[in-house]
Amino acid sequence: MSTRPTRTAASSAILLTLLFGSIVTAALLAEAAQKKTTAGSVLATDKGKFNILVDGKSLGHEEFDIAPGSSGWVAKGTTRLTLEGAPTVTVTGTLLLQPDGNPVSYEWTSHTDKTNGAHVDFSNGVAKMTLQMEGARPFEQELTFNSPLVLVLDNNLYHQYIILCHLYDWTHRGEQTFSVLIPQQLTPGTIKVDSAGTVTADGKSYEGLTVKTSDIELTLYLDSNHRLMRIEVPASKAAVVRE
Repeated sequence: MSTRPTRTAASSAILLTLLFGSIVTAALLAEAAQKKTTAGSVLATDKGKFNILVDGKSLGHEEFDIAPGSSGWVAKGTTRLTLEGAPTVTVTGTLLLQPDGNPVSYEWTSHTDKTNGAHVDFSNGVAKMTLQMEGARPFEQELTFNSPLVLVLDNNLYHQYIILCHLYDWTHRGEQTFSVLIPQQLTPGTIKVDSAGTVTADGKSYEGLTVKTSDIELTLYLDSNHRLMRIEVPASKAAVVRE
């Protein structure tokens, strides 16, 4: 007869309890670490894909990721556009931010038949840019803003409007003005952002924000958690829709 002890129902239950407890503890520790990473930030993690349409026709997509990193928040995206009769355009952008939304640095590249790019450093309302065009010497430029809070809203990188949605003061609402830099155009400026109340698209209701510059107006469509779902530019029949 074997003398090896057998596992009783009670001992099995204890093992299951210990295992379950370990899983719960690990989950709580992971949740606590996430809360610690994002504590005190106006930003929120987000990841997804936008479909870029003009007059109802898809011209390309943007994949993006916004998350805390080792030295601040990182918002990065890659857009691929295919225009009729032209080579495919690939644009990438990586924006490093402080937890309060102030920019630290930004880098973009654009690939067609040539590769161009730039690096921008921000400090106390000053943007120092180094532009590198293929086949040319680096070009440096310095721009000064009235505030250290500068929105980077670059060409064809629509995830950067998610940052704008987080920086808008939803408590006070009303029209708010932001300093803006469009790095690919080396263009500084300002935009006015205002609540548009409830807006609808494709039979669904959203919270709306109206964004105005000196020459264009667009509408941002947000869900109940202020998550950017859609951008529309009526004047150009363009829309950017989250998939």
